[in-house]
Formats: sequence, structure tokens, C-alpha cells
Amino acid sequence: MNAAANTCHRERAVKVLNGWVMLPIVLGLVIGSLALFIYSIAAGIEDGGHPIWSLLVAALLGELTGIVSLCGFFTLQPNEARVLVLFGAYRGTVRESGFHWGNPFYTNGPRQFGAMAQMAAAEMGKSGAGRGSSSGPLRKTSGRNKISLRARTLNGEKLKVNDKRGNPIEIAAVVVWRVRDTAQAAFDVDDYDKYVEMQSE
Repeated sequence: MNAAANTCHRERAVKVLNGWVMLPIVLGLVIGSLALFIYSIAAGIEDGGHPIWSLLVAALLGELTGIVSLCGFFTLQPNEARVLVLFGAYRGTVRESGFHWGNPFYTNGPRQFGAMAQMAAAEMGKSGAGRGSSSGPLRKTSGRNKISLRARTLNGEKLKVNDKRGNPIEIAAVVVWRVRDTAQAAFDVDDYDKYVEMQSE
């Protein structure tokens, strides 16, 4: 068995480009490439009976780049963060709310989180208030590695314990918690909602 210790991830704040600045640039690239594509065909047929191949290739490359760049836009609400993962490597976390543009190849996040949230909601609906339930939003099913930084409450289930004289006592706890380090929440535990619930018990 490998004796190497598991590495603990730490959050790194990164800056991404303003989405409102990049929006006209990306749209200009898409529209300009389309216009160049049409011009290369029209001008080439008038002059030599075939498109101008250099302009045609440049237009196709520009159009492809513009379409891929459209996938780089994302928004963040207040008290929301996005973990940036590029080809499996953690690149940092964006915490500033607003309209942003980042590398379009940043991953959108694993899909199993959405299924986990739906299964947890179904389980809570069946069990009612018997088991500890977390109020507030479940994990985002939209992907994009977004993590809520809002405060949440966890109503712990009642436990029976005995005092010093052996008298049975019922105890319960209400835990108010929030995600402080997004890198640890995303990479160091499988499901941080369930992790908080189990640790509180």
C-alpha cells in the first residue's frame, strides 16, 4: 500500500477577465469571421472562379475560436464561488460576483453531484425530520464547479444519552456552517454536505 500522505488542497484566489469587456470582442470575432468567410468566397469567385483559400482558412479558424470562446462566459451571484479546473489540475477559485470570462476549457464539473443532490432530497423527503437535514440550497446541479458560500443550518437528530446518575437525556444540536475553503470542499471530501452532517453527529 502506498504510504504517501494525502495532499490537502488550499484555495487560491484568481482573477478572470470581465465578461462585459470580452463580450464585444468575442461577438466581433464570430461576426467578423463570418463576414470574412463570405467575402473570401464572393471575391474569389469574381476574380478566379474559386475562393481565396488563405482568407477562407483564416475565417474558419476565427469562427471556431469565437464559438469556443463563447463557452468561457459565466456568472457568479453574491456568496458564490467557482472552482477552476483545467484538464484535471486545480487553477484557483473565483469569489467575485458578476459576469466573467475565463478559459473555455475550464471543466464544468462532474455530473454525479446533481444525481447525489436529487437522491439526498428524495431520502430527506422519505425520512422527514427523523435524520439530520440541512436547510438551504442543495449542491448546484448546473455544474460549472460552483459552490455556495452562504450560511446553512443543520438540524441534528435527537440522541439519547445518560447523565452521571444514569438518567436518560435527549440532546440535539443545530449547526450553522458555511464553506470557507472551496478547494478543500471540492477535492478533499467526496460530498461536503454529507461530511458536515456526519461530523456533527
